[in-house]
Amino acid sequence: MADFRLDQVSPKGRLAVTLPNRDQQLKKQNRLPLAIQSLIYGLTGLLMFTGVSQNVPSSFKKTTDSLIKMAPETYLEMNSVLRPHRRDTLYMNYFIDQATQKKYWSGVSYALNQLGIWERNRSRFSKAVQLHREALEAATKANSIEFRVFSLNMLGVIYRRTDAIKTALDYNKEALELAESVKNPSRGIKRSINVSLNSIGNLYLLLKQYDLAIEQLRKSLKLEEELGNTQGMAINYQNIGEALEEQGKLEEALESYETALSYDVALGSPRGQAICKNSIAQIYIKQDKIDEALEILEPTLKESKAIGDKFITSSVEINTGWAMMQQKRFKDAEHHLLAGLSLAQRYNMPRSISQAYTILSELAEKSGNPKSALDYYKLASQFDEEISNERNLRYVSDIIMKYDTEKKNNQIQMLAKENELVKVRLRKNNTILLICGIALALLAGIFYILYRQHHLKNEKKLLSLEQTMLRSQMNPHFLFNSLNSIKLYIINNEKKNAVHYLNKFSKLVRKILEASSLREISLAEELETVELYMNIENIRFSNEINFSINISDDIDVNNVKIPSLILQPFLENALWHGLSSKEGEKNIQLQVRRENERFINIAIIDNGVGREASEKIKETKVLKRKSIGIDITKERLANFSKDYQNSFTINFEDLYDEARQAIGTQVNLHIPTI
Repeated sequence: MADFRLDQVSPKGRLAVTLPNRDQQLKKQNRLPLAIQSLIYGLTGLLMFTGVSQNVPSSFKKTTDSLIKMAPETYLEMNSVLRPHRRDTLYMNYFIDQATQKKYWSGVSYALNQLGIWERNRSRFSKAVQLHREALEAATKANSIEFRVFSLNMLGVIYRRTDAIKTALDYNKEALELAESVKNPSRGIKRSINVSLNSIGNLYLLLKQYDLAIEQLRKSLKLEEELGNTQGMAINYQNIGEALEEQGKLEEALESYETALSYDVALGSPRGQAICKNSIAQIYIKQDKIDEALEILEPTLKESKAIGDKFITSSVEINTGWAMMQQKRFKDAEHHLLAGLSLAQRYNMPRSISQAYTILSELAEKSGNPKSALDYYKLASQFDEEISNERNLRYVSDIIMKYDTEKKNNQIQMLAKENELVKVRLRKNNTILLICGIALALLAGIFYILYRQHHLKNEKKLLSLEQTMLRSQMNPHFLFNSLNSIKLYIINNEKKNAVHYLNKFSKLVRKILEASSLREISLAEELETVELYMNIENIRFSNEINFSINISDDIDVNNVKIPSLILQPFLENALWHGLSSKEGEKNIQLQVRRENERFINIAIIDNGVGREASEKIKETKVLKRKSIGIDITKERLANFSKDYQNSFTINFEDLYDEARQAIGTQVNLHIPTI
């Protein structure tokens, strides 16, 4: 709904002409009855369409087929597809024909309204009315409130342009009531509500109730801002400027016009820009800045003629003549005033006719022709009297007041009904609260049972992991080999070494047993345990392993907590898969450093044969040793990390020299501390 310049046309002086029915005003353009005009127009369109439909590009035909198949029901959905072609009468007529065959009435209504707007913007009001009425019929067939409201508002805009205020008000009021009856309005319906509210604001302008007009227009402006509809905002700023201008607040009016113009420039709207520039020039004329006014009006006149909107062109011509009269360029002024008058008479614009006669009367007086001045004055008065018909204005005022009163009464009735509903709900609340209380108690009991089961399951899993870990740490091979190594010291009568390593072995076993009952221990205790483990294992390697521990100064190993017995599996892996098959110097480094406030990094670095070579060696062995310690450690670390904001990570890194030869492996454990 945000795509049409619905209310940008200045309402200044659009006082109502008394009309016996909705067609009388438009019949002045063409003396043929409206029904005959419509029939001729329809037949002409049909013949034209039959002749040129073959020129419709296949791409648009595919678009039409696809859209009709999808059959969207909102304006925005259709407009997102058809917007580039909505001002092309050939495309719209083709779409109407195809949509009618498929009985896609919402689509028919959309396209008819686009053709109506196209005709309206060229001041062919009779054709525009017929198209919008057909669009209204199609919307009724589609049972689409959104397109009914849209069509009604379009009809209201046309009649307001021709100063048929009573008829315009009837259409806009019907549109507003229908739109407000929708409980959950679409964006399109919300936009139509804003258009109706804006129209009522313009009617207040016609009634010279400028404060009420500004209040209504600002209400519409706020709603448009909420919708993010830039075009609607431009329209309301333009209309607010007109009300301020009528109050004599020229500087404020100028500011409002300039704001509207900035929006129109951003939108790339030639019509909007022409209207705003014309209004700004009119302010300059009233401020006696004639040169500035003409500097705007002369290019704007060319632009308005290019657009083809006779309403704008007539107003620009009249303002140009008014400005030139102030410069005493009487001949040029008369030329432009008569041109504007001719357009106004041809396209039935009573307010513009009255304005042109008024300025022509002043021009004749300044030119020394009092008789012509009097004649023009009489004609202007005659039109003023006609368009200021008191019954018409009173009707409009009464209708607006009646609508406001009905709306307030409806709101009071709705509030009363809501009050009754609240009372009923309150009576039900006690029962509902009791039922909810019982249900919550049951749910709480169920959740507690589920929580306990989950907790017990986790504890069981943790206990199982700890038992498995203990079995991994105390596996028979390690115990047998360690004791066998100590036995060799005894056999070789190396009592001192035997006692030394037996003490270490017993201390290691005790630490493993103690740690297995704890979920977490300090890093200091873990490092002491792995050092004992490495001393025992080194016996089996004839003390060839150079093992070192490096700790950063910013780490307090007594305050850092880690799961118990998590480093031994990685050291065992380095010994038996990395170093056992290596010739020469054998090194293992254990480095502890802080990565950041949330993590510490423990790196185990060996200078073994590397993982790739280790796998090849393992494949040649008859007895393959399966290591499960690392997998268990990962599960225990995952359990440990649940109590922290961050999770652990483990990654293995192969080390290479400059010749891409394997020179060892590095294991990095990133353990959370927060």
